[in-house]
Amino acid sequence: MIISFFGHTDYIPTKLDEERLLQLINSLVKDAQVDFYFGSYGNFDSFAYKCAKKYKETHPSAQLIMICPYIDRWLELRRELFLEMYDATIYPEIEKTPPKYAIVARNKWMVDNSDYIISYVWKQWGGAYKTLLYAHKQNKPYVNLYTGKYELY
Repeated sequence: MIISFFGHTDYIPTKLDEERLLQLINSLVKDAQVDFYFGSYGNFDSFAYKCAKKYKETHPSAQLIMICPYIDRWLELRRELFLEMYDATIYPEIEKTPPKYAIVARNKWMVDNSDYIISYVWKQWGGAYKTLLYAHKQNKPYVNLYTGKYELY
C-alpha cells in the first residue's frame, strides 16, 4: 500500500490532528506493508512525516519515501539530512517538465502511484487544492483531514 500526503504549506499542526492522522493511518494500513510518499515542502508535509515516523516506530517495515520534483542545489545541500530522514528518495520520470511545473508533475505522479491520499486542504487555491481535485478526478480514495470528509471510490 502507498499513501501520499498533500496539504498547505502554512498548515499549523495540532495535537488533535496528530491523533486523528495516526488513527487514520492505523485504520487504513492494518497489517499491510506501507510506503509513505512525501513532497517534503511546507508545514503539512513536515507534520505528516512526523506522524508517519511515529507509526514506523511500531511498524518498522513501513517506508518513508521522499519524492523529488527536481534535482537542484537545494536538494544537494540537504542530501545528508534527507538520507538520514528517509528510507529512500524517488525522482519520477518528469525530467522533461519545465522546472516551473515540476512540483505539479511530481504531485500528479504521486497521486497516480498511490493507493490512498491523505490531505489537509482548507483553501480553494494552491497546489494542495489542485492536487486534491486531481485525486478526485482520478477516483483515488482520499480523506481531507480539515473537513473530516472521506471520499472512497
